[in-house]
Amino acid sequence: MARQGMIEPAPIVFVSAVMLIAPVCGFALAQNTATLEVGTFSIASLGTALPDGWKPLTFKKIPKHTIYEVVKDGDRHVIKASSEASASGLTKEVKIDPKEYPVVRWRWKVENLLTTSDATRKDGDDYPARLYITFEYEPDKVSVGKQLKYKAGRVLFGDIPIGAINYVWEGKAPVGAVIDNAYTDFVKMLVVESGPQKLGLWIDEERNIYQDYKKAFGEEPPMINGVAIMSDTDNTKEQAIAYYGDIIFKKVAE
Repeated sequence: MARQGMIEPAPIVFVSAVMLIAPVCGFALAQNTATLEVGTFSIASLGTALPDGWKPLTFKKIPKHTIYEVVKDGDRHVIKASSEASASGLTKEVKIDPKEYPVVRWRWKVENLLTTSDATRKDGDDYPARLYITFEYEPDKVSVGKQLKYKAGRVLFGDIPIGAINYVWEGKAPVGAVIDNAYTDFVKMLVVESGPQKLGLWIDEERNIYQDYKKAFGEEPPMINGVAIMSDTDNTKEQAIAYYGDIIFKKVAE
């Protein structure tokens, strides 16, 4: 089922399948250390209670939700996502300067790929694992043309971020590919893992979100205002199981 044009839940706004996260007021992190801990799942309590500071992502027109729970994998607590023809996620509101903290690090593990997913089509816009980074609207940092598109989007969908990067585990597209989202050019899909070679293994990822944004959108990034994880299979009607470890932002070493 397509998720285009849905706005759910307040105060977080979601536009189509790309889930543009627009916090009303960001969760300010103390930005005077070398790292910022955004997802401390390793110290979360076991069970279905949400980790501290995280909220559910749900869609009005998609009744079946992905199940998220804190489980023990080896000697660590992590988030397990079980998706079966479902779509929902977890999000946290933040306020992070990507120029000061340009590097995002996270761990994830995927048990299986989706056989009919396709990042270029709306009916294939599903992934076993995604990490979203969203950005707030700062008029002085975007082109005039993008300002006009943003204002038009606000008329239709309310308060939305100016852009988002989705770091995804894809089945077919090559690692490093930057793909236009099937729904909107406000969002870019960046493939960090692809294919079955690393299925069932914990993978440590590190990306320079500042550089990725400039490459994807061709301009300086605004402030980061949201981070989210999501495993979704509502379009393909398939099943997926993925695990998410801690998420941190850090400064570049001098």
